[in-house]
Amino acid sequence: MKKSIVRPLCAVLMLLASHSFAEDIYTDFFSDNALSGYDAVAYFTEGKPVKGKKEYKTEYLGADWFFSSEKNKKMFEESPDTYRPQYGGHCAWAVGANNAKAKGDPKYWKIVNEKLYLNYNQDVQNKWLNDVPGFIEKANANWPRLSED
Repeated sequence: MKKSIVRPLCAVLMLLASHSFAEDIYTDFFSDNALSGYDAVAYFTEGKPVKGKKEYKTEYLGADWFFSSEKNKKMFEESPDTYRPQYGGHCAWAVGANNAKAKGDPKYWKIVNEKLYLNYNQDVQNKWLNDVPGFIEKANANWPRLSED
């Protein structure tokens, strides 16, 4: 009896954990917040993750984006593709190494060639940092198919 419940429950939980309602932007199952509410522009201007505020919100690609200031919000609105994370905010290592989607955590990030990349956690980021160009090359090849899933 337990096995008949566990497998379907695991399948549902995996689907929920990896679900994204936005076009190709990772959002949590119970919200439409891109980057878990962090300010995409702050990575470039302040060099660190900064939580956005409700009063500085915009919508892009079906997701809600939050910013720490009106200035950052305007910068994003003028050029959103400059600031949004690669692979829709999914983990760059997972997309490259495993040809799979996994949540990107806004606290584990790196800007490479003026592009923002996220990783799942510190351990995964350490793996990714061992061959950033190689993982980016693989992820760039994998992402077009993955973004359609």
